[in-house]
Amino acid sequence: MAKKEAIKSFVLRVDAETMEAIEKWAADEFRSTNGQLQWIIAEALRKSGRMKKKRTNSKENSKEEEA
Repeated sequence: MAKKEAIKSFVLRVDAETMEAIEKWAADEFRSTNGQLQWIIAEALRKSGRMKKKRTNSKENSKEEEA
């Protein structure tokens, strides 16, 4: 069996205007609000060099890396 990653939960307080913007962005990207927040955080960590990119064999990811 593959080893599952540990997932931690926490409460995040966000003002109404920010939450509305995140919810709209998530809907535009066909993601849940939680999924959008995870994506935003992961992107920020990768761009800052604090988290390495995950390697995958998918053609879609290799196209993104070329762009």
